[in-house]
Amino acid sequence: MSGEMCREDEYYLECEKKWVFLTLMGVAGFYGAFTYSIRGGVFCNAQTANFVLFAMALGNMDWRGALYYVIPMSAYLLGAIVSEAVPRPVKRTGILRWDTLLILIEMLAVIMLGLLPEEAPYQISQVTINFICSMQYNTFRQAQGVPMATTFCTNHLRQTGIAIVKSIRQGGDKEQEDKMVGHIKMLGVFVLGGIIATVLCRFFMGKAIWATLIPLMILFTNLLYADRKKEHDQILQTPRGH
Repeated sequence: MSGEMCREDEYYLECEKKWVFLTLMGVAGFYGAFTYSIRGGVFCNAQTANFVLFAMALGNMDWRGALYYVIPMSAYLLGAIVSEAVPRPVKRTGILRWDTLLILIEMLAVIMLGLLPEEAPYQISQVTINFICSMQYNTFRQAQGVPMATTFCTNHLRQTGIAIVKSIRQGGDKEQEDKMVGHIKMLGVFVLGGIIATVLCRFFMGKAIWATLIPLMILFTNLLYADRKKEHDQILQTPRGH
């Protein structure tokens, strides 16, 4: 069994490993609590809630309020466009993958956000995190062959329910049980990230976001090592799901 698991781990690129997705999910949970609690009450990890609030503002003929929600929605759209257009030319340089560069960009953005004064417009944090989350969601798509979202919970909750039913129907199918556990772990670390953000924001306000630099630095170091050493001969290989 252990030999099979080792071969399975080696088969996938480092950017496709489950621990990478769990790390990003925890960071995303932090972002969600951060923006909602101290940066304007806007959800930046995904956009469904913002579209609902946008529609409500239009229904109430609150044009200024509607425009307020257009800002994060547009930033999310821009992030998707950039993360779809940039990876190929970055990969062709043969230096590092887009996935690795994205984590570096994310770290620089986090440093910048932590340096902002508390009286700075909330939109700066909102637009930045919307942009980051969109690129992250579009870049990290499958964890060792299983479709995963790294910025929001809805799909993981859905997939958990599906896996439960399939496991029961198939008499305790191990593959379905593993999928169920994987999605539950993603939900758990998201909640943990939100809890940590909520606590730290009470004491450190905007500078609390610097706490995400710890997992992001660990992630960046591992991805950079993979790009430059362990997987350098596979740098042109496209991660699954793209």
